[in-house]
Amino acid sequence: MRVHVADHPLITHKLSVLRDVRTPSPVFRQLTEELVTLLAYEATRNVKVSPVEITTPVTTTMGVKISEPRPIVVPILRAGLGMLEGLVKLLPTAEVGFLGMVRDETTFEPTTYAERLPDDLSDRQCFAIDPMLATGGSLAAAIQFLFDRGAKDVTAICLLGTPEGVAAIEAMAGDRDVTLVLGALDERLDEKGYIVPGLGDAGDRLYGTV
Repeated sequence: MRVHVADHPLITHKLSVLRDVRTPSPVFRQLTEELVTLLAYEATRNVKVSPVEITTPVTTTMGVKISEPRPIVVPILRAGLGMLEGLVKLLPTAEVGFLGMVRDETTFEPTTYAERLPDDLSDRQCFAIDPMLATGGSLAAAIQFLFDRGAKDVTAICLLGTPEGVAAIEAMAGDRDVTLVLGALDERLDEKGYIVPGLGDAGDRLYGTV
């Protein structure tokens, strides 16, 4: 498994504003979209492309286009929806699927409650998006779900992660092709399974239901 933690002053600045408890939901949503677009540059580094001949105003030359089958973006509901626009702006030809995961607040075990994905993901590159990689249970279950459908490789994009979450994804991934792209790697989880220092509940802060 490959892990990339962003090291860029713009990303760190935007994350600092996200963490601030005083940041209102509209600003939080806008910054989340901007952060995902920045992280997506690294996440799409290995997106599959095919050669194509193009005609410029001067001559003909060879370029590339996104290969078929097109990659698929999979937001993990509900908080992952806040990241969707930032990624499809950069990768507009991608298809979009949805996966609903809920975490038991006592056991921290994830359960799938909804999905809208192709039955066969063979040879597809999948991009799973979820703001927070805390215990890693929900994201690990989502990635496993995509591989069970035949995905070729999975790249997960998260705003924040923890060492515990990274270890959980690594244990699940085994020798499969998994890439994890994080805006920051935080210190730890608290006894309730929240990221420290974190930014609170991303879903509540995105949609104003704190």
